[in-house]
Amino acid sequence: MEHSSLSLLELNSLVRKSIRTCLPDTYWVQAELSDVRANYSGHCYLEFVQKDAKSNMLVAKARGIIWSNVYYLLKAYFERETGQAFVSGIKVLVKVSVDFHELYGYSLTVTDIDPTYTLGDMALRRKEILKRLDEEGVLTLNKELELPELTQRIAVISSATAAGYGDFCNQLENNSYGFVFYPRLFPAVMQGDRVESSIIRALEKINAERERWDVVVIIRGGGATSDLSGFDTYELATNCAQFPLPIITGIGHERDDTVLDMIAHTRVKTPTAAAEFLIDHMRQTAERLEEYTQFFYQELPGLFLRRKEQFEQWVSRIPVRVQMRLQHERFRQERLTKQLQMGWQTRLLKEEYRLQVDRRIAVALESVMQREKHRLAMLEQQVKASSPELLLKKGYSITLKNGKAVTDVAQLRPGDEVTTRVSKGEFKSKVI
Repeated sequence: MEHSSLSLLELNSLVRKSIRTCLPDTYWVQAELSDVRANYSGHCYLEFVQKDAKSNMLVAKARGIIWSNVYYLLKAYFERETGQAFVSGIKVLVKVSVDFHELYGYSLTVTDIDPTYTLGDMALRRKEILKRLDEEGVLTLNKELELPELTQRIAVISSATAAGYGDFCNQLENNSYGFVFYPRLFPAVMQGDRVESSIIRALEKINAERERWDVVVIIRGGGATSDLSGFDTYELATNCAQFPLPIITGIGHERDDTVLDMIAHTRVKTPTAAAEFLIDHMRQTAERLEEYTQFFYQELPGLFLRRKEQFEQWVSRIPVRVQMRLQHERFRQERLTKQLQMGWQTRLLKEEYRLQVDRRIAVALESVMQREKHRLAMLEQQVKASSPELLLKKGYSITLKNGKAVTDVAQLRPGDEVTTRVSKGEFKSKVI
């Protein structure tokens, strides 16, 4: 059985025609740049990718191209508006036409770009980093450090070949005040994907000998002014925020602050501005020292003279004040002596009166005791006279019924047994 067939070229041609028919217009597409490469002819070849928000896995990919005449204008426009290099890893909103080539396959041709979308994504990323630093309590730590009065020993993090580093050193060395500074370079990569790691390594070297330095300056000059993505990372920000020395940044970006600028102690625009800041700080310190010096030479002599005159006045008054004090103390002593004498006399009179009162009380108590003794003796005689034993000896008897004395015959009934107690013994009888 014969089957109708197409060649691969014919099939791809059908696909091309179908795509052009179905997707004839241009479309705005959100994607992330990947593998951005510009060749010798000026064309830019790249990949657009989309990743899953949770797993970060690729969910879509497409090959893209920007023709040289478009790429030259588009790249300059994008970097001027965003301050961000047109490199892999950034999110963009691009206008594309959909193409299919029989040999090269499916691709997207970029015709325009919207920088505001990338600016929004960059701002969101900065905001998230700053929020995380704030939650960790380190966002303002470096800003809270006190800048030393003398900031002469300067640890500089920059590229050794950067023009900005040379400008910085020349500005310090040729300052009009004659201040002396001691800068030392700690080389680092200041653009590209190695910015973060190389600056962190430089900070670690400075931290190992931090007693030798007053301040850290991170400057950048001579590179692409748009390539600042390396200064917008969490790891670099958290290292700088917690660094024990004040950090001054001057990385040549005049529009928006990077995350590094936001957490640094002081942010200036350029390396030259960083040098001017340090010179001005030294000038302020020198002015304060000059004020102190003028005070020492102009104010102190007059102050000492006034204090000397005041002291001499005090010394001249000492004899008179001593005599007055002695006289006062003599009067006070005499007054106290009289008070003591009067006090002892009063106390003796009080003691004598108290003794007299005590003697009167004693006599009264003795009289009361005698009366009480006599009354007790009389009561004792009365008790003895009324004693049952004494009455029995006189011939009286006591009749008891059930152990109780019978005082009334009405208490008795015929047949009751009673006990009669006499002086010597007792006997029982029955009532008839």
